[in-house]
Amino acid sequence: MSDAVSWNLQLNIKEGELEAFKMLAQEMSEATLANEPGALVYEWFVSDDGKHCHIIENYADSAAVMMHMANFGEKYAGRFLACVNPSKMIVYGTPNDEARAVLDKLGAVYLGSMAGFRR
Repeated sequence: MSDAVSWNLQLNIKEGELEAFKMLAQEMSEATLANEPGALVYEWFVSDDGKHCHIIENYADSAAVMMHMANFGEKYAGRFLACVNPSKMIVYGTPNDEARAVLDKLGAVYLGSMAGFRR
């Protein structure tokens, strides 16, 4: 069983905030790549009409999740929430209790592994 934790965070972009959100996405992506070695996948996708965003994230383990969430809370949460309204968060894997407590605040729904593999 893998210790990896992944999620799909679905967001509605607030009217007039798309450009600010795009700049924030770039800033956060660069910082995560440079400073969080446990962040394995960090991809942002936006709808053609610029109203919806999905963020796909994959972390090596719950410790990497906690590092990311600490950075997010300290540096980005205020600006992020000024641009978007989170609508759904699906978490895959088995985050530990500490990570769950943080992810619960985002309304996380948890799905455990049933079959499959990782390479």
